Amino acid sequence: MQRTAAIGLRLSARVCYRGFSVRKATGICSSIFTSSKVTAVNMNSGGKPRVYVTRRIPKEGLDLLSKECEVSIWDSDDAVPQDVLLKNVPGISGLYCLLSDRIDGAVMDAAGPSLKAISTLSVGYDHINLDECRKRGIRIGYTPGILTDATAELTVGLLLTTSRRLAEGVTNVKNGGWGTWKPMWLTGPGLLNSTVGLVGLGRIGMAIAQRLKPFGVKRFLYSGNSKKAEADSLPAEFVPFETLVKESGFVVVSCSLNAQTKGLFNKKVFEMMSSNAIFVNISRGAVVNQDDLHEALTTGQIRGAGLDVTTPEPLPTDHPLLKLDNCVVFPHIGSASEETRIAMSILTTRNLLAGLMGEEMPEEVQL
Repeated sequence: MQRTAAIGLRLSARVCYRGFSVRKATGICSSIFTSSKVTAVNMNSGGKPRVYVTRRIPKEGLDLLSKECEVSIWDSDDAVPQDVLLKNVPGISGLYCLLSDRIDGAVMDAAGPSLKAISTLSVGYDHINLDECRKRGIRIGYTPGILTDATAELTVGLLLTTSRRLAEGVTNVKNGGWGTWKPMWLTGPGLLNSTVGLVGLGRIGMAIAQRLKPFGVKRFLYSGNSKKAEADSLPAEFVPFETLVKESGFVVVSCSLNAQTKGLFNKKVFEMMSSNAIFVNISRGAVVNQDDLHEALTTGQIRGAGLDVTTPEPLPTDHPLLKLDNCVVFPHIGSASEETRIAMSILTTRNLLAGLMGEEMPEEVQL
């Protein structure tokens, strides 16, 4: 077995996150493996199911998993190479993965029929071949809800960094560009009396809107497949997508990636937007045609863009978007608070253990 990572994260005696208790989670996971269904999974000689972990994860989630399973781990902060993944999965019962891994039919073939459950440390699961899992009866766990608050906080920060040109300000201070006071230097649109359009008003979209409301936003608009009752609390208006992009000074994308949203923001859509509009994407990189976004930013079609997600990830350092002052790119850190990542790692473990036992997962993808 490869050396398991000991990550230097410390947790207080009791950490609760949106009602999720680390101590409580440990107890639940321990009780799962007292079930008589333990014979349903592939065991090693010591009576524990074999699990492969594709990355270093927070110590709390790894320790919990190691108590109940024989764990092999790719001991690196970087993604496991696909050939290494294929060599390490034969005979495993569970796979603990991340969004940047490619879990396709080849991986499942290599693992063999012993593979019962896959658990991803992410809210997204488009990196997993759902059709193959459905055919093979492999269950999938994921981590929605638990990263809502951290992602919403990051989104507000990204929006303000973009609209108020904070990154440009820091660069000027460091590079000697801070000279005499100039009335219109580094100015940008404010949120007071603005219209914010939310493409995707799920848990994260609502959390973003709730955090933006105290800034004095005048109108919230949202689009999607159906009207949401919870939007009345903002209040937010349900409008056609075209109306949203035309009337919003800030367009925030938090929808899921699917066939309908892939490439949704393209040249035609950017041309509908105000020349003073700020575009923010914390959804998936593939929701945006990045060539069209670059054109919109360089021609003045829109004012600026803030991205926490790109295609590919990481974005090459010579990518045209990174050369623009009016484009702020974060390295996909929406959920990157210590408390959230620890809680995510434990939930991912809970999902995997429940899947191995044939029990109900706390958060399961419905296939």
